[in-house]
Amino acid sequence: MIILNPAALIDHTLLSPTASTAAFEQLCEEAVEFGCASVCVPPSQLALVSDLLHGSEVAVGTVIGFPLGYETTATKVTAAAEACNLGAGEIDMVIHGGWAQQRDYRRIEAEISEVNRACDGHLLKVIIECCYLDDEQKRQLTDVVVAAGAAYVKTSTGFAPGGATIADVALLSGVANGRIGVKAAGGIRDYMTFAAMVKAGATRIGCSATAQIVEQWLSQQESHV
Repeated sequence: MIILNPAALIDHTLLSPTASTAAFEQLCEEAVEFGCASVCVPPSQLALVSDLLHGSEVAVGTVIGFPLGYETTATKVTAAAEACNLGAGEIDMVIHGGWAQQRDYRRIEAEISEVNRACDGHLLKVIIECCYLDDEQKRQLTDVVVAAGAAYVKTSTGFAPGGATIADVALLSGVANGRIGVKAAGGIRDYMTFAAMVKAGATRIGCSATAQIVEQWLSQQESHV
């Protein structure tokens, strides 16, 4: 497996509730320097980040219904529309975990479809929080995300007891079968884990350890010269 630049697959993420303006400025500087796919920030930071990244190739992303997913559908729809108006090109939404436990897939699909319409052509990634699900639920929900028209199924928020696993990424990738992307997030802090997730089928990685991953990748490249 040859990875030309790991950052090109990374959503450089800062979702700490106590992060300062300076931290978001640094995030954007790093994202441009490394060549990240996007940044992922809270909705309240979209205006700042959109301005900082204007003219760059780095997409602006945010989260909706994060991290618990139990807002009303109307709230998620309104938040998604507002986020897009504030400059977000990519939206990561969290499904309602209670509906997932009840296997109320029709209701989940309807909600994702409504949020997707509110995104108006911008990329929608759907977080199903794998650590709370059995494999059959993960399979069913991946099909639901496809049917609802979203662009990615995502493993985790990074705020739950468990993050991305290679087994989950492989499962979601197998079900998605190229119909949508698979985003792995939660606990990916080094290049070895990053590469294993990509090998398992992840097409996007959400993490805050981008600098470490890129440094380790560069070191590995140099050792092979």
